Amino acid sequence: MSERYPTGTEDEREAAIEAATLAVQRGHLVVLPTDTVYGIGADAFDPVAVRGLLQAKGRGREMPPPVLISAATTIDALAVSVPGYARALIDAFWPGPLTLVCHQQSSLQWDLGDTRGTVAVRMPDHPVAREILERTGPLAVSSANKTGMPAATDADQAEQMLGDSVAVIVDAGESPGGEASTIIDVTGSQGRVLRRGALSLDELNTVLEPLGVTLTDEG
Repeated sequence: MSERYPTGTEDEREAAIEAATLAVQRGHLVVLPTDTVYGIGADAFDPVAVRGLLQAKGRGREMPPPVLISAATTIDALAVSVPGYARALIDAFWPGPLTLVCHQQSSLQWDLGDTRGTVAVRMPDHPVAREILERTGPLAVSSANKTGMPAATDADQAEQMLGDSVAVIVDAGESPGGEASTIIDVTGSQGRVLRRGALSLDELNTVLEPLGVTLTDEG
């Protein structure tokens, strides 16, 4: 059974962030707010916790979760060969609703699932999420829903779907975005849209076109 923490006051917010941090450190799952939709999170370096996250969602290893980070510079600890156009997107849209699929650092001791040597990374534009991430380090975070169901945009929806699987639910009200992030594969010389989301192709191309880069839309 999960414990739910409001964030309406400074004291409540601190208690919520501390509870989520302790839960993650103990290998438990948490629900946290982000700028897009609510997420279910686990320590990215705890393979048992990550397996629990996938099980909670009813998802297999073939759909590994993205990793959320608190600072853009952390991407270089997780990924290699990040191309210049991807860094231009980071400069323009992080923190924000943009997930980048990169070549992962081969030395990382983690198991996110069948990633085929890649890692999906995002820096969320939500202060509570980033404060949690600053204390926990990178978290494997997927949308807070059972697979096939709409992503939770508030704590009530997340609790209804995942309350039996998580230790802590951080309630920060309605998600400000409500739409999932746009996912771009940046492992090649040109970017590929894997999922359309909160950022439009026009917004992305405004940054990329001066660099001579075009996006292939597979979303």
